[in-house]
Amino acid sequence: MTSALVVGGGPNGLTAAALLAKSGVRVTLLEAADEVGGGTRSDEALLPGLLHDHCSAIHPMAVTSPALRSLGLERHGLRWRLPEVDCVHPLDDGSAGVLLRSVEETARLLGADAARYRALMAPARRWEALAEDVMGPLLAVPSHPLLLARFGAPTTLPAGLLGRFFRTPQARALWAGVAAHALRPLSQPFSSAIGLGLLTAGHRAGWAVAEGGSQAIARSLEKVLRAHGGEVHTGVRVTDAAQLPPADVTLLDLDPGQVARIYGDRLPGRTRAAYGRFRRGPGAYKVDLAVEGGVPWTNAHARRAGTVHLGGTLPEIARAEREVAAGRMPERPFVLVCQQYLADPSRSAGNVHPVWTYAHVPHGYDGVATEAVLRQLERFAPGTRERVVGMRVTRPADFAAANPNFAGGDILTGAETVPRLVFGARPTSDPYSTGLPGVFLCSAATPPGPGAHGMCGAGAARSALRHLGVAPG
Repeated sequence: MTSALVVGGGPNGLTAAALLAKSGVRVTLLEAADEVGGGTRSDEALLPGLLHDHCSAIHPMAVTSPALRSLGLERHGLRWRLPEVDCVHPLDDGSAGVLLRSVEETARLLGADAARYRALMAPARRWEALAEDVMGPLLAVPSHPLLLARFGAPTTLPAGLLGRFFRTPQARALWAGVAAHALRPLSQPFSSAIGLGLLTAGHRAGWAVAEGGSQAIARSLEKVLRAHGGEVHTGVRVTDAAQLPPADVTLLDLDPGQVARIYGDRLPGRTRAAYGRFRRGPGAYKVDLAVEGGVPWTNAHARRAGTVHLGGTLPEIARAEREVAAGRMPERPFVLVCQQYLADPSRSAGNVHPVWTYAHVPHGYDGVATEAVLRQLERFAPGTRERVVGMRVTRPADFAAANPNFAGGDILTGAETVPRLVFGARPTSDPYSTGLPGVFLCSAATPPGPGAHGMCGAGAARSALRHLGVAPG
């Protein structure tokens, strides 16, 4: 029986391990932390019964992920829950851009921009056909080339330029907030890609949360792995290849820097050089809040929204993202707020609700941004401070300490540059190959990039199975 070793138990490592085990490979997974999950973990650190997600929180790409769907996670306890309103982007005058699951209803609320929004979101009607191509390596031969071209043409544009396709400040701001998930200046080419992916997938399945916290995604993946005979060992930190037990293939849910340190001169020179040049992205500064009665948003739609983007107008967001990329902390950072309890009330403790927020900050930022986050909340929800009964701050260094893949607070595991979008961590026809026979990279540093969708792990698993000559299960 062929064997596989998977190092790292984030959503990609778990997905790779589960797919390999399902294909009849004997799999052992090693995780450095005391529990698997990586960015998909949750806890009750502030108050008993008040559930906060560590990192990944809202999952439009995971719900529609071909890899996760193929594993039947619902049979292992995963339940997706949807808020009444997917996302809201409030403005200072009390108005907002409002994103609903329905393209038609979203367009209607955008008024003068209705026809433009419908045209941009036309590919959402065929997301199932698009998903495998969009959520896989860009260099692969597409299954639906014409449809992919229709979807892909706008993704090449700078998000700031595409935003000017709309007329109203509400539509422009809504688009800018979604595009800002890429943590890239909105003036750069391809900065529209992640935003269009989130919108298109979201219109198919909604901006869902996992019932019981994002940890439920990891736990269901672990159950699939164990059901197919896989083993999981936590508390095992790998720092040198000499620690690794023998296996026919090894998959690494690690950032390229860790892989280079673990394998050293064993890696081909070109791989070492490419991994040494791998660029990190900006950081996240997270503030978890326990809020009595919830956030008192001025905009009524925001009170029912699973996600709220705080950043003001498109020009204001573009300016803040440009400052962050240049290593400067903006006075008014872009802040992402998640109210998962609206879709999953089990996360609350009575009338005290968990509110998840993070600001975009420079890579490795070592200052204090808590006040900047609270000011943005007060700007669009006056009186929030008075309702806060608990708070926890996670700085960039804290993210890195808990998960080395997030060095400098870079929760995307690398800057979303054009070369990374196309090639991953190094220029090669197989973005999961390390150049070392039988050793594959399966982290978010590979296509299609960050998220709890597991598609990076699925791509690496396919490469490993081809190497083994084993048919996918």
